[in-house]
Amino acid sequence: MNTRLLQIYFSLSLIFSSSLGECQSLKRFSFTENKMGSPFGIIFYCEDSSRAKQLSIQCFQQVDSLVNIFSDYFPQSELNQLCATAGSGKSFQCSPALFAILTLASEASKKSEGTFDITLGPLTHLWRKCRREKTFPDSATIKEKLQLIGYKKMILDSVNHSVQLMLSGMELDLGGIAQGYIAQKTIDLLKKKNIQNALVDVSGDIVCIGKPPNKSGWSVAVSVPNSQNEFLERQLQLNNCAVTTSGDIHQFIEHKGIRYSHLIDPKTGYGITSQVNVTVIAKEGTQADWLTKACSILPRKKAMKLAEQVNAGLLIVEMKKGKPVLHASKNFNHFWKTDVHE
Repeated sequence: MNTRLLQIYFSLSLIFSSSLGECQSLKRFSFTENKMGSPFGIIFYCEDSSRAKQLSIQCFQQVDSLVNIFSDYFPQSELNQLCATAGSGKSFQCSPALFAILTLASEASKKSEGTFDITLGPLTHLWRKCRREKTFPDSATIKEKLQLIGYKKMILDSVNHSVQLMLSGMELDLGGIAQGYIAQKTIDLLKKKNIQNALVDVSGDIVCIGKPPNKSGWSVAVSVPNSQNEFLERQLQLNNCAVTTSGDIHQFIEHKGIRYSHLIDPKTGYGITSQVNVTVIAKEGTQADWLTKACSILPRKKAMKLAEQVNAGLLIVEMKKGKPVLHASKNFNHFWKTDVHE
């Protein structure tokens, strides 16, 4: 899958409670495979191991199918085939999955005032190369790439399920939305198979349904900015929702004393420099994924307003004098775990 997907580090650590023996009829099963360059974890409860194994195979097969459509690292992926038509004046006929995620991305761009934009491909590929080579792009190159950016330059035809990229050189990057989408589709598949309690973790993009037996919900710990092993004292307790956290603990560039995140502002072409973690809790994985990107770029008040408009919970954590300072939307607080002993 898209390397940028792998480079986006979501600072969440799952705290799972082993529940074997807690329920006579259901057993806990956990499966992990390396997908999109990082562990893809699936946990669910069902009656027997043979059915659990078969379900895991079906889930991972679906993941592979979606990755082959969305990846910009596979030369023959459907996404790359679409990008190859940029500026040709021709429309590209999309598969249902590709058109669905492009439609969701376009809607997200409109809602977020363009702070989330999958047409950032030319810039994300440039910054990816600079991080790898430990260089810093010059302003002229940034300006040149910015001319290719803009979600309004991607024309969707909902009748024919086709897409046209208006300018030659346009490239799409689904790194800020595909993980959440794939996590959600995995949960949806398990639900269709009558699994009622499950959790999927795609490198920190987490979607869950139900809860472990004898528990009030799935427990999730949120790390503090600039730390992989330090977590907030309070944990989240989640049911039937999705959660994602964005931060730059691994992917950033330092230049002249300034730290530039891997999250790029579509208006400037540069990575954001505010060192915060943004956690979003939403009804489904796709929304949680793109919202963390938009809310990392938007000013805090606008980010809170956007989260409220789409009925999502938002937590922004920044470090002041070595201590985490929390800014939470009103509806975020009821997700905190109340029983610390559970």
